[in-house]
Formats: sequence, structure tokens, C-alpha cells
Amino acid sequence: MSNIAGFTAPGFEPVADAFEENFNQGLELGAGFAAYIGNELIIDLTGGWADRRKIKAWDEHTLTPVYSTTKPIGALTACMALWDKLGEQTYETPVSEVWPEFAAEGKDSLTIGQMLSHQGGLVGFTSKIDPELWFDTHALADALAKQKPMWPPGEGSGYHPLTWGYLIGELVWRVTGTSLGTHLRDRITNADKARSDREVIDFWIGTPESEHARCADIQRPTSPPELGEINEFRQVAFLNPWASPKRGGADWRSLEIPSSNGHGTARSVARLFSAYANNGMIGDNPVCTAPGQFTALTQRRCLGEDRVLPYTMEFAAGLMRNNNRIYGPNTDTLGHAGWGGSCGFGDPDRNLSVAYVMNRQSNQLQTDQRAQNLIAAIYGCL
Repeated sequence: MSNIAGFTAPGFEPVADAFEENFNQGLELGAGFAAYIGNELIIDLTGGWADRRKIKAWDEHTLTPVYSTTKPIGALTACMALWDKLGEQTYETPVSEVWPEFAAEGKDSLTIGQMLSHQGGLVGFTSKIDPELWFDTHALADALAKQKPMWPPGEGSGYHPLTWGYLIGELVWRVTGTSLGTHLRDRITNADKARSDREVIDFWIGTPESEHARCADIQRPTSPPELGEINEFRQVAFLNPWASPKRGGADWRSLEIPSSNGHGTARSVARLFSAYANNGMIGDNPVCTAPGQFTALTQRRCLGEDRVLPYTMEFAAGLMRNNNRIYGPNTDTLGHAGWGGSCGFGDPDRNLSVAYVMNRQSNQLQTDQRAQNLIAAIYGCL
């Protein structure tokens, strides 16, 4: 029994069939899939189980960590917050101008745009650290600022799976004096329901304990991620024993890590990615609509063979441009995948935003078959 619930708008029934088929093939534990066209919710499906013992059904209120699918949401929030202070020079400003300690070891000229497009050479720690350091965001950011980059900063990308979030979080705090997660809650999601006159989006970077009971259990993959041939960059980013914190506990959920620990529903993730499908607007909320702002956030900042991911990557300032056509046929689509299979994207040509979330993780970095089945189904209906 897969407990499938929700709806599809007329004409999108094949998406519900594909969603159910993922369960029929034994690929899922619990999952959600949602899509908007403009401001219209056209798909909102849930199914399966929120816990590994299959006692608690997955429903519309189930929160799940989406791992790196968090990054474009963090990038959107940072764009809004930084632009208020730095304006049209936001992405060309050297990081060291607002964070002087970052200039150490030859990083003085690295711009904010280069840092957010994974060109900083700080994919992880080359020397052993105490993994508990990941739970002190300012201290870990300080350690990154002191570190020598693994390649000349600004010379191509090497994906920063975790450190990206600590860097952007520290940057936003240095410029604005307020945390990125607070900007997200106060100005985009209204997730704490503090104001009744605004749309509430049930997504968190820094999930309060009051919401933890809604969080799904994660079923880890049985094999390591498919990284291709292991090089020094992949080893440091993913494989060293100190390369990540212990995930899943209350401390981890409550921490603000804009690269990897956002928690939400499929519906909330799709709603946030609607900014990428609607020129910086989420409903009536103009998140990034100052002249030139949305273009600066979403334009290509590097294209080439990535040092960490085994792909040719096209990065904007914190999100992936769809040069590999993973997120449908439009190369102008903007999106991101998360560890284990989640993904979100916005297609600006169709004003379409989509999100897939789940709690049974695969070892695929981008091309999880379950998500691909659903993406193929939705585009087949358009």
C-alpha cells in the first residue's frame, strides 16, 4: 500500500501514473511531487511512509531534508539580502571587501559571484578537522577563510557540497548582520506564520524544534555516490572521514546550512523555485526584481568540466543551468539536485516550477531515475 494522495490538474494524469509506478517498482519509501505553472498549483502528490518502519504515512505536512536542492533557495535569499546593501555590484564585489579575513592565502580577488559559482577552491578541508566543527557555523567559516584554496580561485569550478553553505551564510551575516535563514523566514516564506497577510511557504533553513516531529526518516543509500574516478578534489569534498557532520539529529536540523539542510514539502520547494520560472517573483512577492538583479543571479558564471562532479557543469550564482538537460528540454531552465534524489527547477519559458522530494536515497548525484520518470511525464503533458 503506497498511500498515494493529492491531485493533478486535468491533462496531467500521466504524472500521477508515473508517481504511482515509482512505488509499484519498489523504488520509494515515501515521496512528494509538486508543480506550479505561474501561480497555479497543477500537481501536488504525496505517498508512502515518513518512517522506516512504515507506520507513519507521508502526507502534505511531512517535512524532508532536500540536501543540495537547498542551494538555489539559499542563493535566492542571498541575492535579495546582499542586493539591498551592495546593489548592482553584488556579484563583482570581492569577498574580502566585506569579509577581510577571507583574503588569506591568495583569495583576496575572488568575487562573490565566483565564490557562489563554486570557483573558490574550498571544497572541503584538506587537513583533518574535528567533525563537531560543522556545528559551529561561524567557526567553520573562519577555518575556511584561513585555508589555502585547492586551485587558483576563479579558474573554473569544483563543486562545494557543504562548504558553499557556510561561505554564503557567513557572507550574508557579514554584510547584513542577520542570518540567511532569518532573511528567508522574514521576507520570503513567512514560515513562522508571523504575518497573516502573506503567503506561507513551509520551508526552513534552520528548522525549529517545534517542526521536528513532522520530519521524515531518511533511508540511506546502500552504495557510495557515483563520483567516477576518485581524485583529490572528490576525496576532500565527499570521502574524508571529516568531510561532513553527522546528519539527521536535532542539532543538525536546527542549524542553518544553506547548502544542505533545508527542510520542506514538495509543494513548498516547487513554490520557491517558481521564482526561477517567473523572473524573480513568487506570487505577489518580488524577491529579485530590481533592474538587472535576476539576470545577475541566473546568468552563466562558469562552464566546463567540474573538478568534483563527474560532469560538464554550467553554474550561475548558486544554481545549475540546464546545459545537460537533466531538468527537461529547456537549456535556460534553472535547478539543482540534492543528495539521494531530490530536485527542484524553474523553466522560465513555460513558467513551470517543479519539485521532487523523497526519503529513500539513491546513490545518483543528479539523474535519479524516479525524478527523471516524473520530469518526462510532466513535459509529456505540456
